[in-house]
Amino acid sequence: MPRPVEALPPPPVAVAPAPTPTPPAVPTFSGPATFTYDGQLTQGGWIRGQVPGGTVSALLGDQALAIAPDGSFFAAFDRDAGPSAQLVAVMADGREVISSFPILPRAWQIERVNVARRPGGSTAAFMELRRPELARINAARVADAPSEGWRQRFIWPAPGRISGRFGSQRIYRGGEEGAYHSGLDIAGGGGTVYVAPADGVVTLAATTPFSLEGYLLIIDHGQGLNSAFLHSSELLVREGDVVRQGQPLGRIGATGRATGPHLHWSIKWRDARLDPLLFLPARS
Repeated sequence: MPRPVEALPPPPVAVAPAPTPTPPAVPTFSGPATFTYDGQLTQGGWIRGQVPGGTVSALLGDQALAIAPDGSFFAAFDRDAGPSAQLVAVMADGREVISSFPILPRAWQIERVNVARRPGGSTAAFMELRRPELARINAARVADAPSEGWRQRFIWPAPGRISGRFGSQRIYRGGEEGAYHSGLDIAGGGGTVYVAPADGVVTLAATTPFSLEGYLLIIDHGQGLNSAFLHSSELLVREGDVVRQGQPLGRIGATGRATGPHLHWSIKWRDARLDPLLFLPARS
């Protein structure tokens, strides 16, 4: 009886080699051989400019800069910054281009009072209320919404007398320092409309008043730059709204911890507190 024919094993399947991953494109910019910039190179000021052509990444001090597709950047200096700063651009071949410059000091409005500072501290009930408010504020400040407002020349948000200046501070008996004023106060009649100083995206619009800020509004201008408007009597925009320079945002009020109707306007770049006056044209 004939033996059965054994089946031949199947031919080996050719496995195509895995494709070599394409490295991510390195951003390059056609531009100058070094940094170009202008701005207010002073405490509470700002800088806006262009990174060198061929830059892969850039730093201001130890902070990584966000570089726009055209090579533009924005950065700023805290109220207590100084005495100098350094920009560093890293090229695709590893070279570094460095630009150093002084940060000019400011003569802050300091009031010395011969009284002891009142002891601080908050009740447990207040902190229970305050913690979620601070969480919302912090989230709004770091939202990083897409906006080009940081490129613009800012305009005054409201008419009125300046009733409080950025950086002013009290020194109490014994040299104990009080917290400095973190914004610009513009006195105005209750109900006066204030407008957007630059384009942005609304990242916080309080529907109920916060314990200190009252009806609080935060606008993200892009590149880590944002504005906060405090003590409003009414807000005219909602969270997520895209606003344009000059657009009405709200009405001046005295909600929260305020002694009278005024607009408290503060500006931050990341953790740095900035002087709004340094963004504004002189009033005629």
